[in-house]
Amino acid sequence: MHIYILKRIALAAITLIGITFIVFIIIHCAPGSPLESLSDESSPIHPPPLVYEMMKKTYHLDEPLSRQYLYWLNDLIHLNFGESLSDHRMVSEKIFERLPNTIVLNLCAILIMFCVAIPVGALSASKQNSRFDRASGIFFYMLYSLPNFWAAIVLQLIFAVSFKILPLYGIASEGAESFGFMRWSLDRAWHLTLPALCLSYGGFAFLSRFSRAGLVEVIRQDYIKTARAKGLSEKVVTFKHALRNSLIPMITLFGLMLPALIGGSIIIEQIFAWPGIGRLFFEAVLQRDYPTVMGLSLISALLTLLGTLIADLLYTYADPRVRYD
Repeated sequence: MHIYILKRIALAAITLIGITFIVFIIIHCAPGSPLESLSDESSPIHPPPLVYEMMKKTYHLDEPLSRQYLYWLNDLIHLNFGESLSDHRMVSEKIFERLPNTIVLNLCAILIMFCVAIPVGALSASKQNSRFDRASGIFFYMLYSLPNFWAAIVLQLIFAVSFKILPLYGIASEGAESFGFMRWSLDRAWHLTLPALCLSYGGFAFLSRFSRAGLVEVIRQDYIKTARAKGLSEKVVTFKHALRNSLIPMITLFGLMLPALIGGSIIIEQIFAWPGIGRLFFEAVLQRDYPTVMGLSLISALLTLLGTLIADLLYTYADPRVRYD
């Protein structure tokens, strides 16, 4: 097991370097540059040519891409993501200031997805081709077909504008810093409801179908027939004996879902003015803030690789027959 983990970490390091190189090339191939607006004579902030050239030299923008990448990689080895080109703050400070907000949002979305989709998938598997099975499948696929930005605006109009029972945007109410812990937690959950729901409903369809397909296959096994022959109820057979052995595909999805949601939460964070790294990524790309884009890409790649490693390790707990000798 330990040798397997070390091999996976070594492979992850190589993969990470490849990802950063590709992202670095793509962002630098995009039209425009961070200092383009400053060189425009119509800009209200137009520095003298000498200052402009000094800024290019300071950020190594006057050197070939290969050397710029090596400069960034050298800073990364020293755990330095560099300085943001937009506001001159440290990139690591900006990322870790917003990262907890995005992780909380995405973990809540994953929790909603699993709490809704897995029980529905299990019930559909135990009642194959029933009205419930067909109705739940049709309903979830209808939800899956709705664009999340459209659903976000509709939910804002209904719950925030018309009925005024949920906040329109933001992460906390005005003056929330002075609230007690319980009131602060409830206020944060109140603001979290709409963004988490908009981020999660699209996953109901494929998660419930994955859960159903895995359970249908497991339910046909001989040991499930033996459990039924012992007189166990269908509920115990489905949720205690069959569900655990059908979790391998679900664990694989869980390992990839968190980084995928973080990448997909950019639009939701923009609509709800949620101060997370998705919104920071969007702003950094528009401003051609290379260090911030590279730092965020690195964090997303790390989360992806970490998620797959955790999924591999969880296989042994879901199915003891899986070994990494």
